[in-house]
Amino acid sequence: MDTTTLGLDGPRVSRICLGTMTFGEQVGQADAHAILDRAVELGIDFLDAAEMYPVPARRETQGATETIIGNWLAARPGLRQRLVVASKVAGPSRNMDWIRGGAADLAPSDIVGACDASLARLQTDVIDLYQIHWPNRNAPMFGGLYFDPAKDREQTGIREQLDALAGLVKAGKVRHIGLSNETPWGLLEFVRLAEQHGLPRVVSVQNPYALVNRSVDNGLDEALHRSGVGLLAYSPLGFGALTGKYDASGFDAAPAATGRLAQFASMRLQRWARDEALAAAREYNALARRHGLTPAQLALAFCYRNWRVASTIIGVTSIAQLEEDVAAWAVQLTPELLAGIDAIRWRHRDPAQ
Repeated sequence: MDTTTLGLDGPRVSRICLGTMTFGEQVGQADAHAILDRAVELGIDFLDAAEMYPVPARRETQGATETIIGNWLAARPGLRQRLVVASKVAGPSRNMDWIRGGAADLAPSDIVGACDASLARLQTDVIDLYQIHWPNRNAPMFGGLYFDPAKDREQTGIREQLDALAGLVKAGKVRHIGLSNETPWGLLEFVRLAEQHGLPRVVSVQNPYALVNRSVDNGLDEALHRSGVGLLAYSPLGFGALTGKYDASGFDAAPAATGRLAQFASMRLQRWARDEALAAAREYNALARRHGLTPAQLALAFCYRNWRVASTIIGVTSIAQLEEDVAAWAVQLTPELLAGIDAIRWRHRDPAQ
């Protein structure tokens, strides 16, 4: 497995990261532990979790993902030192009143408390990469297209967030910090303030990047490159739409076992399940087949070999899926195929943005 350094001075990680948000909902503990074991065997040393996982988020399961990982680590003495474990503190409430009472602000004390809770669930003394899951301010995210200044309100600022994260680093609870679902302005402001005040510098931004959502290419890629921050690409398979399994029947009619968009009605309210996103996915999937690839191979290879991406986060529900996704690392996309991808994007742009 190829590796890379996140940011200017971040951890060395495998170019494929195992995302774990299926653990505790679609995947039980025993199967999750088997997937984790196989991932390590395949050379993956980078795991990503979050305090709000699993997804779909529910009061009854919140924290289960980290607990499953913690139990796995506890049962394998010595393995923790070989891994880079990442987690995330949830931003202001998005209808999750079971996290900090549904607070509309992420206060410094919340960041510290969330980290302590994650450390306990993960059964570890330190989180290698601790990320803010989404901005603690008015910003377009999760399918929102436009910034509306009229929605601004008083919230904890970036400097105060950095101070809280710096305290966690100083205390030895966190090694490196990162962002998620962030904008170019947000990234550059975090970098500017860190450099100005001698605070920890973010090493990564975890944002969606897939054939049906290349919004990173609309300016964030330049900001990442020029500031020396790595991109962690999530949802490279577009929540399953880029595997081809929804091509024939769509999301509503697909068998429930096929994935989250079919299994959970609430997930079909998200950007990944838009009619426009499925229409674009079908074109990309057809392009893959014309070139002798599976749709998943095309979608993953696009992320794996993209200069913008430091590490691609894959989410799986079985060892077979894991092995298929890792095997796609060997796929090289020809200039002709890349041109075909860009031609489809010209027609569809980013329907799952």
